[in-house]
This record gives sequence, structure tokens and C-alpha cells, in this order.
Amino acid sequence: MQQQRFLLANKTVLGLDIGSSSVKITQLKATKRGYQLLNFGHMQLPQESIVDGSIMNSSAVVDAIREVLASKKIKQKNTAVSVSGHSVILKKISLPVMTHDELEESIQWEAEQYIPFDINDVYLDVTILNEHNEQGQMDVLLVAAKKDMIQEYTNVIEEAGLRPMVVDVDSFALQNAFEVNYETPMGETVALVNVGATVVNINCLHSRVSAFTRDISQGGHNYTEEIQKQLNVSYEEAEALKMGGLTEIDSVVPQEVERVMKEVSENIANDVQRSLDFFAATSATANIRKIYLAGGCAHVPALSRCIENKTGVSVGILNPFEQMDLSRVTDEQAVRAWAPAATVSVGLALRSPDDR
Repeated sequence: MQQQRFLLANKTVLGLDIGSSSVKITQLKATKRGYQLLNFGHMQLPQESIVDGSIMNSSAVVDAIREVLASKKIKQKNTAVSVSGHSVILKKISLPVMTHDELEESIQWEAEQYIPFDINDVYLDVTILNEHNEQGQMDVLLVAAKKDMIQEYTNVIEEAGLRPMVVDVDSFALQNAFEVNYETPMGETVALVNVGATVVNINCLHSRVSAFTRDISQGGHNYTEEIQKQLNVSYEEAEALKMGGLTEIDSVVPQEVERVMKEVSENIANDVQRSLDFFAATSATANIRKIYLAGGCAHVPALSRCIENKTGVSVGILNPFEQMDLSRVTDEQAVRAWAPAATVSVGLALRSPDDR
């Protein structure tokens, strides 16, 4: 985990996003003019391959990774992956001013009061957000991830023939992808909202530094489950209806699908609004100028409208390829269609194998 600086790195890693419904892989190349996309591929996972961030069907995940690597003829091995959900804790805390070395030494003891797990069962990381806040202390971001979950992810990566070099957090991979593509003036606040299959990651940036993060247990599967339940169709049919297909299914009319999509979008928007309200109540920097929507559900029209209506803030779609050269990819149209869902994998591919 790092608060990124964007200098072009000579060494690159594959960005591997192992989501609840699919695997996404991004391969980038650093050039003098910026980043060039070499490859982007994705593969759906069988239902319940991953539940609450835990890998339940490792062979399916390994097969999906291998299939993407083979189809895109990717030979690169060094890989960055990210995690989120209940097994990851992000906490912004204030501490007396100290050097980074002193912080590294003391963080184990400081972390115990903030981490609801046994401190021996987690990996800890820390980064300094602000070396001198208004109270004369420094703001620090503490990250803890359960060791057994990290081991699950590194095991499948190695089994797929890759070399795990970096483990990040979804929220910060999201931030990396945003920062390399968009300019935001110092003093302004934006909210990045990544709607995955089962988790919504929120990362609010003030002056390009993370000021608030939260994971919400909602996502694209909620649409599928509600369509399946309310319209009495199979899981596969519900998935297709969610994506705008199979409108010829008997007994299902587009208005019914639209109604369910709007209901679920309202629920997700309510949770996003509550999170942003909490941020506003606890921070002086919470005057959000714009919300950027990423993830597989970013293109759901009802979701953008609902979030905009609830929060009163303009919502745009985050394009992680906005400033990237796509001349090397053969399926540019398909890549652009998948862009919001590729955001985390792009953010990971921006890391370097030398990163801590």
C-alpha cells in the first residue's frame, strides 16, 4: 500500500484484480509520453468462487487467471494484487510527530488499540498522510490485512504461474488509476466510488491525498439476486437481464427489469450517501466537488442518477485509460467498454515490483 507519486517506473507488474465475479488483468508499459496499454483481459468466475473476500474455489480462480494469460499471450510474471472487505482494516489516526523509521518501530503497539483482530494474525502497513496537522501531530493511515487471506491470494497467484510482488488495497488501486488520468486542483475534494460485485469501495481524496475510506457490503450481485427473486428467472438469465440482454424472455418486460434496477440502485446510493455524510460530519475537507464511479456497475444508468440525486453532487464515470495510449491493443472498442471494471487492475499495474 502506498500513496502514489506518479513517476514512470522502469519496472512494471501485471495488475491482477481477483473480484467476486471475474478476474481482470492489465499489462502496461511506461513510455516517455506516459503509459501504454499492452493488454487487458478478463474472465468470469463461477458463482460463489469468492465469498466475502475469501477464495472458496481456488482451482476456478487459477484456471481463470491462466486462461486470460494464455488468450492474451502474456509472459510477464511479476504481479500486483489487491484485497478489500471485512478482513482489511483502514484507519486514519493522529500520532506524535516522528520519523518514518520511528513510526515503523512503534506502529505494532499503536495498532493494537485500532485493530479488532489478534495483532499476530495480520500484516500491518502504514503511510504518513500529513506530517503536521492543525493539532501539531501527524496524520497516519494504518492498514491491516489478515494473514490467512493474503496467503489465499498469493497461493492462487503462484499456482497460476505468476510471482506475487505487491499486495495493495482496492481503494488505493482505485486512487492510483484516478491520479494518473485526472488532474484535480489542490484544495479540492473528490470521491471515488468503485461498485464491484459484492463490495463498494469509497475513497475520498482531498488535495490528492486520501482523507476517508470505507467498504460497503453491497454491489452488482444485489441486482442479479433481486432480478432473479422478483422476476422468477434463473441466475444466468438475471445476469443477462442486468447487462441489458435477453429482453425476449417470456413474462419479463423491460419495465420490470428497470424497476428492480432502480430499487437496488436506490439502496446502494443510500449507503454511499450515508458514508459521505459521515465523512462530512467528521472532516473539514468534505466539500466534495465530484463523484467518480468505477467498477462493473458504473454503466448502470439508474445508479449514477440515484447517487447524484441523493448526494446532490455531479457523478461521472472513471475511465482508467483516459490518458493512456491504446494503439497496441487490437480490441480497443471492447477495452473501452470494460474500462470502469478495469480500474482496480489498472491501478495495480501502475505499481512497481520495488514498492514496499
